Amino acid sequence: MEAKVLGLGNALVDILVRIPNDSILEEFGLPRGSMQLVEQERSQEIYNAIKQYNPQIVAGGSASNTINGLANLGVATGMIGKIGRNEIGSLYKKDIINAGIDPVLFESDTQSGNCISLISTDSERTMATCLGAAIELTADEINEDMFKGYTHFYVEGYLVQNKELIEKALSIAHDKGLTTCIDLASYNVVEENLEFLKKIISRYVDIVFANEEEATAFSGKEEKDALDEIGEFAETVIVKLGCRGSLIKVGTKTYHVGIIESKAIDTTGAGDLYASGFLYGLINGFTPEKCAEIGAIVSGNVIEVIGPKMDISRWNSIRQNIKKLAQQK
Repeated sequence: MEAKVLGLGNALVDILVRIPNDSILEEFGLPRGSMQLVEQERSQEIYNAIKQYNPQIVAGGSASNTINGLANLGVATGMIGKIGRNEIGSLYKKDIINAGIDPVLFESDTQSGNCISLISTDSERTMATCLGAAIELTADEINEDMFKGYTHFYVEGYLVQNKELIEKALSIAHDKGLTTCIDLASYNVVEENLEFLKKIISRYVDIVFANEEEATAFSGKEEKDALDEIGEFAETVIVKLGCRGSLIKVGTKTYHVGIIESKAIDTTGAGDLYASGFLYGLINGFTPEKCAEIGAIVSGNVIEVIGPKMDISRWNSIRQNIKKLAQQK
């Protein structure tokens, strides 16, 4: 069967803005580098405060970014989510269809969700997320038919706000033999849902993606020790170390892979696009090291642009670099 990856996540529109300093984070009580859930009114207040900096608005959401990256690499994909019946919801749907992603989108009268990504001068991003219609997706709306024809299932950890939904989806995917993947999303998400995450990963998940902070929040340990700890729950674990590359553990074997040279201006989507590259390599039978190198190529490119989306010329360059990597022994 041809590989096909199904994503499940919060269908959000990203509002991306570079801020001159971190005072706005303090003003709204947003811990630097975190993802905080906010209500619609608070989201509007933050937007009003940053609109003077000319924010960029694009379709986003963690799992959606990863699925979009896979689609741009030529992998067949689909995306489950819920959007509002408004302009923002229409923008999201149009964007994923234009990317060649099969939409599995439910609609609501609630306004579509958004994520305001505040990009500091050192490229760190802090997110204020108003889930809107996205949070209304329920376990009852998920059924086995959605998983037919798919070989891989990718879910974002941000969905733990609906534990019944994420567990049902992972359970179906696992029972139907799909390779299951989860990204741990954010350190505060891990801290607040630790026991639940440990339960679902040990029962249903094959591949775990985490950054340093998330891995430490999950394990109480640092880097290699954190990798080993998470490896007790899943067969394949990837811990992203930012500018120091990534650690990968598959079974009992561990690898450390570096990054490509790049000029970072915005880290939004870096982890999501790393996952796109890694999974592309996995689907195409590359070694874990080369999977990580492909992840580094894709993530190293996305941090050179504002937001999680790249233009055709950059994707063409990425594909050429992956082709060169594939030819190396």
